[in-house]
Amino acid sequence: MPNDPTFSYSTEAELVAALREGSEDAFVVLTDRYQERLYKLARGITLDSEESYDIVQEVFLTAFKAIGSFKAESRLSTWLHRITVNTALNWRRKWKRRFKWGHQSLDGFDQDYLDEFKTDQDNPETRYSQRELEKKIQEGLAGLPEQARTVFVLKEMEGLSYDEIADILKIKRGTVSSRLFYARKQLKEGLSNYL
Repeated sequence: MPNDPTFSYSTEAELVAALREGSEDAFVVLTDRYQERLYKLARGITLDSEESYDIVQEVFLTAFKAIGSFKAESRLSTWLHRITVNTALNWRRKWKRRFKWGHQSLDGFDQDYLDEFKTDQDNPETRYSQRELEKKIQEGLAGLPEQARTVFVLKEMEGLSYDEIADILKIKRGTVSSRLFYARKQLKEGLSNYL
């Protein structure tokens, strides 16, 4: 295998095999392929940008060390999503124990998601309305129970199927559906005056 970090493994099996051999090139490819998606997932759960970067670094180190335990019964992305969800949820629990009110940074939530609601940005009234909408979306997400927010982020932001979410979270498909329904209902109610 070449020492060029831009080398792209044509199949997931090739990438996993190279990771098992301890290839640094494979690790670079792994991070290039999944870093942005895993960051968005972690940020959607923690609502904290800075901590999400640290969480993603921890996820990649965990994955690299534990690649030998990856059985390829699911896709590599599913395995990485599961590690990210668990790491992010553990982070939230640790912060909740430290601070009874919880640590929630609502800085700059997923801009791609918020861009869907944008219109004429040059109008001061529109910019004010947009900031208010972003604030309400962030408050709505922060107010959701952890389990519902996690399912919402995996479905709406990551675009995963119900079955993939069920596999990542180790819950039934019906549980995914009910948590997603609850999250959407709560967010819709909270945003009803703005949409």
